[in-house]
Amino acid sequence: MNFIQIEIQIIACLVAISCIIPGVFLMLRRMALITDAISHAILPGIVLGFFITHNMKSPLLILMATISGVLMVILIGYIQKTELVKEDTAIGLVFPMLFSIGVILISQYANDVHLDTDMVLLGELAFAPLDRLIINDYDLGSKSIWVMGSILILNLSLVLLFFKELKISTFDKELAKTLGFSPVIIHYGLMSMASITTVGAFDTVGAILVIAFMITPSATAYLIYKDLKKIIQLAMVIGCSSAIVGYWIAHSIDTSIAGSITTVLTAIFLGVYLFSRENGLLWNYRKEQKQQIEVSLLTLLTYLQNSNTNKHKIKELSKHFKWSTSKIKKILVLGQENKLIEIKDNELSLSEKGKVFTQQTLEYITKDNQISANKDVEDTKNNFLLFKSK
Repeated sequence: MNFIQIEIQIIACLVAISCIIPGVFLMLRRMALITDAISHAILPGIVLGFFITHNMKSPLLILMATISGVLMVILIGYIQKTELVKEDTAIGLVFPMLFSIGVILISQYANDVHLDTDMVLLGELAFAPLDRLIINDYDLGSKSIWVMGSILILNLSLVLLFFKELKISTFDKELAKTLGFSPVIIHYGLMSMASITTVGAFDTVGAILVIAFMITPSATAYLIYKDLKKIIQLAMVIGCSSAIVGYWIAHSIDTSIAGSITTVLTAIFLGVYLFSRENGLLWNYRKEQKQQIEVSLLTLLTYLQNSNTNKHKIKELSKHFKWSTSKIKKILVLGQENKLIEIKDNELSLSEKGKVFTQQTLEYITKDNQISANKDVEDTKNNFLLFKSK
């Protein structure tokens, strides 16, 4: 591993963490796609900044781009307040307009200079270490490290200082007003943070990777945790890990670094989305299947409780309930495991525990009250998803 490769991975991790900090709050506010809007809406600010300074490296470009991004947010908020259109529609109306203004300015007034939409919107992580910060003939390293390091420090400082305000205004705006701070100011502060981060990052890694870092790690962490601090921490781990793994995959097969990192981020999200405990798609499917068996067992217990006879032939269940043989087997196994039913000579009957459980369960459902039961029945009840979901 050479020095350039180390710098590329450092830059990727700095961009990841810098984007994740505002990205978590944007995701929780259901404003994740505003990152894409900002990455395009800041174009006129960059162009105007270039017209003033005639220098693509000037810090004024970041300032003008931030102003352009905040202007977009203000316009979206104003349009949304009219209640004539929803927020997603307002975003779709505003950012194409601002992006188009930037494109027109470039095509009309910047044809004689090296300034075009590709140059402004696309960055290449592999080339970032080549742009060096040199002071008095001394190489201080890649400019991207200094830029993204500064943005990261700024974002961390703001979040640490205003974490309580960001958290409360994200989840409960009315409570934020009651506590004496303005959700509007916090909102525009967050948008300014996102704009600065977007401008600094996409010049280094490109708009696609910036959007991926803003959204995907946060969305992945949210599927695992619901605690805000844990979401932020896990998102940072996912972002940095994906950046490093994605770089080495790109290096090994000689492909786009940004594309490789984005693919790794997406693969991790899909893995969590499918297989995570509690929130994973497959876990929820198994949970629903188990709950269906438990509801069917309760149906069977109720039938046995209200029946005129004490015992029933197992082979009659399929005909009576129209259940499949495999489903009947699962129901009977669950009933026996919890000692609610007894099976002898292929005949089915309620156990004493099953009779108590069934009676109290029906009371619990119909009266919506907590039942008083002995410890054994209470333990049995806690094994049922039907009651856990109450």
